[in-house]
Amino acid sequence: MKLILLAAAAAALAAPAAAQGSLPDVPILAGATAAPDCGNLYGLAGKAFCVSAPLAGIGGLADAYVADLEGRGWIAAGGDDNRVVFVKRREGGGCDGLQMQAFYDTSRPAGPEATGYLGFGVIPGDVCAGQPGAEAAPQQ
Repeated sequence: MKLILLAAAAAALAAPAAAQGSLPDVPILAGATAAPDCGNLYGLAGKAFCVSAPLAGIGGLADAYVADLEGRGWIAAGGDDNRVVFVKRREGGGCDGLQMQAFYDTSRPAGPEATGYLGFGVIPGDVCAGQPGAEAAPQQ
């Protein structure tokens, strides 16, 4: 997994918490350490849920989070080298959105022992609105 920070993804994670809704209910998986300050990077403190790990293991940790989220009903629906976008159908129709972003402090050396981060943030609104097939199935 490449760890090149994309400004657009960081901006989406850094959106004010009120615009995002509540922060996601994401566990601390084995190998991760809670990072409530998100490394004091990109203005994410208090706006995203972050965990940290050595940079050499951040790709494997990201894979573990993808598996955990998929096990809880989230579907990986898109992304790029360092970001995964998830969707989850709502019972009453529509979808919730969540993204996971991998990043690190680019002002420091990026060796294997450097600290890497995974940030999780809610995508505001109904991410399925206006998409083909977004209508909820009729309730019986």
